[in-house]
Amino acid sequence: MMPLRWRRQLAAAGWMLGLLLALPSAHAVTITDDRGRALRFDQPPQRIVSLLPSLTESVCELQRCERLVGVDRYSNWPASVRRLPQVGGGLDPNIEAIVALRPDVVLLSVSSRVSDRLEALGVKVLALDHKTHADVRRVLGVLGELLAVPPEHGAERVWRVIDAAVQAAAQSLPQRARGARVFFEVSRGPYAAGASSFISETLVRLGARNVVPPELGPFPRLNPEFVLRAQPDVLMVANRSMQPMTQYPGWNHLAAVKAGRVCDFGPELSDVVVRPGPRMAEAARIMARCLAEKYE
Repeated sequence: MMPLRWRRQLAAAGWMLGLLLALPSAHAVTITDDRGRALRFDQPPQRIVSLLPSLTESVCELQRCERLVGVDRYSNWPASVRRLPQVGGGLDPNIEAIVALRPDVVLLSVSSRVSDRLEALGVKVLALDHKTHADVRRVLGVLGELLAVPPEHGAERVWRVIDAAVQAAAQSLPQRARGARVFFEVSRGPYAAGASSFISETLVRLGARNVVPPELGPFPRLNPEFVLRAQPDVLMVANRSMQPMTQYPGWNHLAAVKAGRVCDFGPELSDVVVRPGPRMAEAARIMARCLAEKYE
């Protein structure tokens, strides 16, 4: 028979183990997403599916790229994510493919229509939205907290790089380009970058002005006639489809078009300038270079 002293020691050890198991994990965290829903994670997610390129890029910039197990069809940066399984688009993902990847969490846009379906299947969904600079900084912070990123690799480090790059790009802009009135087409429609968008905020920091007023929202779809009336000094076009910009009636008569003050960003540059995330630093340099070249 086991000595009484040993039995007491084993009982004490069992009691301590039970107490430790009952305590919350040191890495447990509750995250409230942009739908207002609180999600508890007992440990940082190890298997992540991202359905938004900007969120994919942010996870990688926060040094957690290896935790991605699937992405949407448009996530293409950094190059390593191109080797991951693709599960469709952010608005039309393959639910079965996502579930088969056994994700700890799915990152997607608030505008995605699949959140409820995924949650009904027991998949945790974190819906995030970033339309402004403040949103981008906040979302980086949320992801950093979720993934337990140490400060030296964290959200504030990434944001400082973005902020410093925008400031440096602004300082590089020649005086003759300052005050230029810009129309930025985000995608065919034309869908514009409104005054309350992160793109417009970057333009304003560079010293330009947006011809789209804030009351129209961050990314409004406009009648092409609006641009004809606004007569911007410079057109910036995110042209992933490589369609001719002059397809809109009357745009070939715009003064900016006649003067050659059009920056037609192809697919690679378009991906940079329209995504709210870590490559906003590069986007600021691209837009500043466009303005400088058009006023040489």
